[in-house]
Amino acid sequence: MDATAYTNDAIVADEIQPRRTDKQIWGIYIVLCFISIIELFTASSHEVQATNVFAPVIRHVMFLAVGLMLMLALQRTHYRKFFKWTYGFAAISAGLMVVTLIYGDYINGARRSISIGGLFALQPSEMVKISVALMIAAILSKSQIKKVDDVTTKGTIQCALCVLVGGGLLFTQGLTNTLLLMAISLSMMIIGGVSFKKMLMVLAAFGVLGAGFLGLKDIIHDHKQANIPQYTPIVVAGTDITVGYDKEQISSKGGSGRESTWKKRLERHFKKDKFNDPITDENQQEQYSFIAQAHGGVTGVWIGNSRETSRLPLAFSDYIYAIIIEEMGLVGGIAILICYLWLLARAARIATRCQTAYPALLAIGMAVFIAFQAIFHMAIVTGLFPVSGQPLPLISKGGTSIIITSVALGIMLSVSRFAARKDRKTEINEEKKVLQAEIISENPVK
Repeated sequence: MDATAYTNDAIVADEIQPRRTDKQIWGIYIVLCFISIIELFTASSHEVQATNVFAPVIRHVMFLAVGLMLMLALQRTHYRKFFKWTYGFAAISAGLMVVTLIYGDYINGARRSISIGGLFALQPSEMVKISVALMIAAILSKSQIKKVDDVTTKGTIQCALCVLVGGGLLFTQGLTNTLLLMAISLSMMIIGGVSFKKMLMVLAAFGVLGAGFLGLKDIIHDHKQANIPQYTPIVVAGTDITVGYDKEQISSKGGSGRESTWKKRLERHFKKDKFNDPITDENQQEQYSFIAQAHGGVTGVWIGNSRETSRLPLAFSDYIYAIIIEEMGLVGGIAILICYLWLLARAARIATRCQTAYPALLAIGMAVFIAFQAIFHMAIVTGLFPVSGQPLPLISKGGTSIIITSVALGIMLSVSRFAARKDRKTEINEEKKVLQAEIISENPVK
């Protein structure tokens, strides 16, 4: 595009009269922030300082404020600019993820964050998840086959590669983030028009690659054990004298630390009587979480009366939903779930009214990203999924999660404000003038 054309496009874009942003999205955001501040203060007893009991909630409010400023800026930005920024943001996210895997700080047995000035722990995994969603929206929007409800083979392969790269980066930190990324990505591909046949091919390819990866990992592990034996020393009782070695290798009892952790969590999850297990260091998170939810009952013990917040590890982040149910009961827990589902439904409504594919896929992709993360958190806390760390969007403590969730909401608001609607010819004509030719494909979201 030459400079004159770009200038003309900029002038046309300035002449477009944006609508007001979606009130329902703002309403959901305000409700979640209000609950977040209250419940974070309640659940932060482990972090409260004697000199300042409000320190955790003040820090949380600061991140919410930064997120709010980002939302306000993004809602005023025409969504077409996100297409240009997507590839750069994805590259930065992947680069930060690699740096984290090499130099990051250890959290729960894996390198997960990069400390910035000792004040903020950046977790690139959140950036990777949203960047993959943005990439898939961009790829699908320019890969639609005209007059056919399908996506080109090239576009399908590109989406699958995005999932593989993102999932591979996240797999080193935990299995749950990888599964979450796949759920978000595959859902977007289905909504974006990828045919059933191509989806089966993608799933089959993932299955083959996964089996091959596990097989190769076992071969490498066995090779290491064969060449680096670790034997148990046989020591004379009451002395420091070693007289021999037990030939059974210690390392044959299990794999790496993360694999062992996953295996134990799965074993505990599928036990028939897991709710009656005695509380140990390994299962205290889920057991105290179950106790908190049972204590809350249907109507809860009300705000500030939580009993388990002082015993439940990570009550302010990975298990904050348990504290919400304890204080607000089953009724409150369902209300929170409805907020996220409402957000998803609202995004679907916005998407179905868009004329072109890109804004529709942006809106639904950001909503799926937020809603699925919330559902994973709730499923883990209530015992439907095995134990893992997953924040509750906007509510759990965590600076990166709050910022990225705010970015996703800001993108949804931009789409609601600028995207042309199917029944408005003037808006459609204006949109065609400012959008890149490669993303003017027809909206596949019905």
